Amino acid sequence: MLSQTRAVHRPLQPQLRQALECATRASKATNGDATRIAVPASVMAFHTARERARIAQATKSAAESLRYTQSVFSTPTQCSRRAFSVTISQRQPETTSTTSSAARTAAQAAASLPDLDKVAALVNGARDRLLSHPGIPSEEETATALRICAEAADLIMDAAVQPQLSHIDHQADTAASALLSLDAKQRAAALPAQTDAVQPPLRHVIDQISDAAYAIADEPRVFLTPALLEQYVQIQARLGRPESLPHVLDLYASKPAPKMEGSEIKYVPQNARRPASAVATTVAELALDVALTAKNLDAAVGVVEHTFAAPAFIRAKLLKKGFLPAFVVVGVPMATYILASQLAEAQTNMDTTTATSLAFAAILAYIGFTGTIGVVANTTANDQMKRVTWAPGTPLRERWLREEERAALDSVACAFGFREAHRYGEEEGAEFQALREYIMRKGMLLDQIELMEGMSS
Repeated sequence: MLSQTRAVHRPLQPQLRQALECATRASKATNGDATRIAVPASVMAFHTARERARIAQATKSAAESLRYTQSVFSTPTQCSRRAFSVTISQRQPETTSTTSSAARTAAQAAASLPDLDKVAALVNGARDRLLSHPGIPSEEETATALRICAEAADLIMDAAVQPQLSHIDHQADTAASALLSLDAKQRAAALPAQTDAVQPPLRHVIDQISDAAYAIADEPRVFLTPALLEQYVQIQARLGRPESLPHVLDLYASKPAPKMEGSEIKYVPQNARRPASAVATTVAELALDVALTAKNLDAAVGVVEHTFAAPAFIRAKLLKKGFLPAFVVVGVPMATYILASQLAEAQTNMDTTTATSLAFAAILAYIGFTGTIGVVANTTANDQMKRVTWAPGTPLRERWLREEERAALDSVACAFGFREAHRYGEEEGAEFQALREYIMRKGMLLDQIELMEGMSS
């Protein structure tokens, strides 16, 4: 086919070249200089007519060759039709296989997605079984119900499943937007009947899991142990729901303990200030991280108030970290007196009693002054402070006892304020101003000018 086309165009090339040469000569003859030899008008008219005839013949031949070429390419021959059919027959199985593989992949992805209705039914069933217990549920039964909620949360919030479920949730949001875009009369008639159908399924199931775990923790007959509290905080952390954490942390310290007396259940009040009611540091940090990640200022302040700022936490810290230093302070004078008496016996310049007193005073003074300098340096260090610092005049013992509270409030201020250090103190808004006032009432300062970047005392 390509050779035929070339054969058609090959004879036309000399004709086109000759026509162009003639036209060039004619134009040169017409536009020539005045010094050239004059040509008679009749001869000029003849040559002009002849050149016009040659150009017209060449143009006609070129048009015929163009029509022939178009007819050749527009009407495929039997060979080209066979090649075209063979190409289509070869590509059709590839397209069919590609389509079938894509459909198979989509089917496998749809099959791997969890059934949200079954997940919600499983969680609600575990909650109902525990709440319908005739007596006081044991810790194992409560842990089992919370474990079911935790497994459901892990299944839904899995990194491999979350994008596909989020796509379903986005489609539901689109449907909700379409419903809300109706006019007032249609919306008033259709919204009450289709609220449950339009609600995003993923968000609805997450709320159901969070509510089920909260209902289990809030049940008066359920006694919250440290293990159950940690399990509950992990569930809410996995779901990203920090709203109920402050209340549950408060219940952990002040919730009355159920006690079975005969056939009745009595509740024994608990002392929220005892050291046993303190929340573990790891659990408190996890709850605070959830609130900061969710950008929930109320939940973050509530978590700090019921964990690091609670009297039970301070007392627990005093027992765990202050008992050994107190024992050292009490035992050092005794150990110093024994050491001084041994040194007094090793000398002969003065009597033993005087030597013992001098050695005891010297050693005790050295230990006392050195220890005091170390305590002051440790309690007044501010290298770990970013934005929240202690107000001037705060006692050193209070600074040591409430250091975790200050660090937690520092994290809250850094999370809800500007990240750039040179913009500290420029935050506006009611929420941040309330946070600033709350920190000041705690005996602390937010963005103390003397300690800010570029400032000096």
